[in-house]
Amino acid sequence: MLTRNDTGLPDPSSAIAGPVKPFIIAHISDLHTGSPFFVPNLMDRAIVEVNELAPEVVVITGDLTNDGFRQEYLLAKSYLDRIECPNVLVIPGNHDSRNVGYVHFEELFGPRSCHLYKDGISIIGVDSTEPDLDYGTIGRARYRWLEEKFAEPATLRIFLLHHHLLPVPGTGRERNMVYDAGDTLEVLQRTRVNLVLCGHKHVPYAWRLENLFVVNAGTVSSLRLRGNTRPCYNVVTIDGDVVTVVRKYPFHGSETIIEFSPSTLAFEKPTIHASKRDLGS
Repeated sequence: MLTRNDTGLPDPSSAIAGPVKPFIIAHISDLHTGSPFFVPNLMDRAIVEVNELAPEVVVITGDLTNDGFRQEYLLAKSYLDRIECPNVLVIPGNHDSRNVGYVHFEELFGPRSCHLYKDGISIIGVDSTEPDLDYGTIGRARYRWLEEKFAEPATLRIFLLHHHLLPVPGTGRERNMVYDAGDTLEVLQRTRVNLVLCGHKHVPYAWRLENLFVVNAGTVSSLRLRGNTRPCYNVVTIDGDVVTVVRKYPFHGSETIIEFSPSTLAFEKPTIHASKRDLGS
């Protein structure tokens, strides 16, 4: 296990006061309300667990709905309104942009991109969807905006999107990840982003790519599952110079996905074998 006093050579712009206690982020993705595979009691339980956790921030990385219809959005909002956290960040997924669903997203949840700066931690989320298409894109027009937003001093920089930036094992042929993933990854490296949180394929996983850690969440409340994966969500705990990501199964416990130090880049993936077993490999 990484110790809480790991030292390294952090970026000078990070030399500002960070959180004095562990900073907790609950990461939920891929609700798919309106789908015949949506399981209400899984969503109910996840909300109870998140509220008991009392996180500083809750992020939802898309696919709130199955087809982007208004009634599905209203159902999703009825669940998310029960989250007892003052900082809830929501971005859309490809299913939410079907049938002009982004109109309902903006009406019920606000802008499709978001930015939160809290306790020295900078979190930026963008809409990576294209209407009625499954693939994603960030787009050159957003690169400068990301560079400007991430330029402010921060102890940790986190980027949110729905689609994959890196292929995930156990998801079959990769047909709809971010089209401009290479350029986007370069922008994130250049802006010293530490952590990427995303969803999309319903398979949880974690990668390290150079100085960047990419963590994918599974589906929290859908039974559209690949292999032996189970509905789950992630909890990110930032404690000094150690970031720990735990995968939580509603009703059924939890396990650590990855633990890393943003300054030294040391990391451990304690459950990598369990993760492969979950994927049926």
